[in-house]
Amino acid sequence: MPPEARRWRRFTSVFADSVEAAGYECIIPPMFEEIGVFQRLGDATDVVTKEMYDFVDKGDRHIALRPEHTASVCRAFAEHRPVVPWKVWYSGSNFRYEKAQAGRYRQFDQVGVEVLGVDDALLDVEVIALGWEFFQRIGLRKVTLLLNSLGDSGDRERYVSALRAYFEQHRDSLSDEAKLTLERNPLRVLDSKRESDRSVIDGAPTIASFLSDDATAHFGQVCAGLTAIGVPFVVNERLVRGLDYYRRTTFEYVSEALSSAQNAVGGGGRYDGLVEDLGGPATPGIGFALGVDRTLLACDAEEVFSESTGLIDAFIIDVVDGQTALSLSTSLRLAGFVVDRGFDGRSMKSQMKAADRAGARCAVIIGADEHEAGTCTVRNLATSEQITIQQSELATHLATVVGSRTPRRPSS
Repeated sequence: MPPEARRWRRFTSVFADSVEAAGYECIIPPMFEEIGVFQRLGDATDVVTKEMYDFVDKGDRHIALRPEHTASVCRAFAEHRPVVPWKVWYSGSNFRYEKAQAGRYRQFDQVGVEVLGVDDALLDVEVIALGWEFFQRIGLRKVTLLLNSLGDSGDRERYVSALRAYFEQHRDSLSDEAKLTLERNPLRVLDSKRESDRSVIDGAPTIASFLSDDATAHFGQVCAGLTAIGVPFVVNERLVRGLDYYRRTTFEYVSEALSSAQNAVGGGGRYDGLVEDLGGPATPGIGFALGVDRTLLACDAEEVFSESTGLIDAFIIDVVDGQTALSLSTSLRLAGFVVDRGFDGRSMKSQMKAADRAGARCAVIIGADEHEAGTCTVRNLATSEQITIQQSELATHLATVVGSRTPRRPSS
């Protein structure tokens, strides 16, 4: 609802400006896909096994509402084969049938980036830094970047086997929920926030000792690159992501201003191999997604990036016949100003109240005397100062009060 929706639009606009400065172009994936696109996310992933909204449509096609963007972007790459490196950004809703929580609803919005076709640790640095710099730009200061490597596919498989063996040895100490997770994916047990699981998880093996030389070198380059450009991070060897396609670099942004159980405001990683799973050529990829709802909660907690007010430059109050308001509002909007007006021939008092509710900076009053003389009275609603001028001078005068504006007139 307004005015919160305006803040969402501004959030997306700032994000777009940030990433387009690095050469990313906007992509708009479909809201739903053939279900196989998302099943490639992994059979051991809750998103696939529990949370997808899927159904058979009238054409007998089994489709699913989009639970995340990356698979759709990779499907688009596999289908259209754009020139690499392919750098894109997106914004939009995802859908997951999961328990609603603070900042995460069953329909939730994300912004994010994906880059396909480059296997370079310094690209990982660029992607991670873009997310970090965006948080800084909207005023967040209590965000921590967590960083880890899940190694190559062979490294990950060896680590998962070691985790499974370890957790099986301590099975009796795990919660019932963790036992179920263990059957599907031992990595996900590391995500448990339950106190009953904490002591077992703390003693689990870490990924570092399972990394290949190439994966270790890649992670070292990522860490060195972030350090070189002044992006602080914390290596967290327990960090895993909720989707099975991640390899090598994985990262998460967490807000210290939110409760620890719901403090992740974004994250991502490298997913080499996903395009191939979707029928395309072997293609490296990396990206991240930021939760709009959760990030705005963090903004509220830090009291930054608040709703902007006073968007209306002028509110025209015409108590004669409304025709002058029609003419002036049209010309002022074409001149670049944001203008609203009263309707229904309401009284001066009623229209002034409407101007106040709209947060207008100025009221432009057309009474009988002004109508006859071709003038208007401009009242600064912040200072109550007012002046009567010719209607032809209104745009020039408004610019001195609210600032100059870029005209919206079509070019001749």
